[in-house]
Amino acid sequence: MIRAVMIRAVFCCLALLLAIPARAEVNEIRMSKQYGLGYLGMMVMEHQKLVEKHAAAAGLGTVAVSWRSLTGPSMMVDTMMSGTMDFITPGVPTLITVWDKTAGTPQEMLALGAIQSMPYVLVMRNPNVRTIKDFTEADRIALPGVKLTGHALSLEMAAAQVWGFENYDRLDPLTVTRAHPDSATALLSGKSEIDTHFASSPFYYYELARPGMHQVLKSYDVLGGKHTNGVIITSRRFHDANPKASAAVMAAVEEANGFIHANPRAAAEIYLAMTGEKLGTLDEMEKMVADPDVDYTTTPVRVMPFAEFMFKVGRIKHKPGSWKDFFFPEGQRLAGS
Repeated sequence: MIRAVMIRAVFCCLALLLAIPARAEVNEIRMSKQYGLGYLGMMVMEHQKLVEKHAAAAGLGTVAVSWRSLTGPSMMVDTMMSGTMDFITPGVPTLITVWDKTAGTPQEMLALGAIQSMPYVLVMRNPNVRTIKDFTEADRIALPGVKLTGHALSLEMAAAQVWGFENYDRLDPLTVTRAHPDSATALLSGKSEIDTHFASSPFYYYELARPGMHQVLKSYDVLGGKHTNGVIITSRRFHDANPKASAAVMAAVEEANGFIHANPRAAAEIYLAMTGEKLGTLDEMEKMVADPDVDYTTTPVRVMPFAEFMFKVGRIKHKPGSWKDFFFPEGQRLAGS
């Protein structure tokens, strides 16, 4: 009798266990955003609630998506390491750096894919400086971060091409760290020691439209063509525990990029509405969005030249075998480089 009761109890427990669904994925996705046209895709995603749309289509039900503005790669990485952010959108050098530090550890961070290809443009107000050979000790080059940003690396790679690899850091003493809005204000004022800005979009458009400003260098020339500017990163812990949510985010990025390609004016309207930008008109912003120099795409482009240079100068300890080393399967399936 006791045995029969025990057997029935066991079967009841098994039935209850089988009735319990598999552990649910997250019901909130936390994403970072930044200012500038490089993050237009993120703005479209937020405005049109694309992550929510694709999460629901994946069977996740109602998923809340929170967006937080983060300035600079250090803050973004810190939020990932602390577990207070699920997705961040820094530049390629930050991706390579966190891969080098976290690969094979519980904190491993990789990218789902790119968010766009976009150049950095070196804008100068000194008429005597036409190439980087013309810089003197009196010049100051503002960029968003020395040594480890795409802007800083592009400048070092250009110096290596001009003066030989052993002189790759020849212009480093001239560089200063400034946020893009502050750099643009300083450059255009004509009163600051900063006479050069290695700018991202939309700032180089505004600067080059001002009389007396000219382009000295474009990163595409240094890298040999278009290159990825921004990527979307998450942790392996989040990615593997939330495959549907991760796929929803990737699908949202792809849909946002498709929308931008098909509707540059509508995308420009979203940008102006969400940023409160007053420096450019809708017509001007539409031209920036549709610029052939820019490609809103998830395909990683020319990631390896940055990684190879960073390894060669000792910024990372591990030599990557392929661009795919930095990406989850969502990105590896693309025709990257």
